[in-house]
Amino acid sequence: MTRTDVPSGVRSTPWRELASRHALLPLRIFLGVTFVYAGLDKLTTPGFLSASGAGSIGEQMRGVRDTAAVPALVDLALKAPSGFGLAIALGELLVGLGVLAGLLTRIAAAGGALISLSLWLTVSWAVTPYYYGNDLVYLVAWLPLVLAGAPYWSLDSLIRSRRSLRTA
Repeated sequence: MTRTDVPSGVRSTPWRELASRHALLPLRIFLGVTFVYAGLDKLTTPGFLSASGAGSIGEQMRGVRDTAAVPALVDLALKAPSGFGLAIALGELLVGLGVLAGLLTRIAAAGGALISLSLWLTVSWAVTPYYYGNDLVYLVAWLPLVLAGAPYWSLDSLIRSRRSLRTA
């Protein structure tokens, strides 16, 4: 933010400018760590990737099928529950790592938003009141990173600055 970007009557300070530039960093860290943890948790929980049994992805999908907003998504997952569980776990892991590193951040954030949207429309759709469910909140939290990416402290910004040095 430059001094010309500051609304009249508001004093710009170095702290305000620094905070403004790095405002998305806490969100990036939180979402990145959370999605890495969620992916690793799924990959390391015994029985999660099974088609049936207590705590399995198959049982979880069968348990939410009738209350999902889009039961067809659950039916699709139930055709290959182990593969679906593995895809979700790896997706969460890759999204989390991408956002933490700031590599292809907008794409990673869009992936996180899609995962959150699919979980909201299936797993947490029936949660009432709606604000008790976390998947909708995660979906909305991904949107600033989809729009802005990771302009600072990221591999994206490092790559961008190296490209600009080569073309200068």
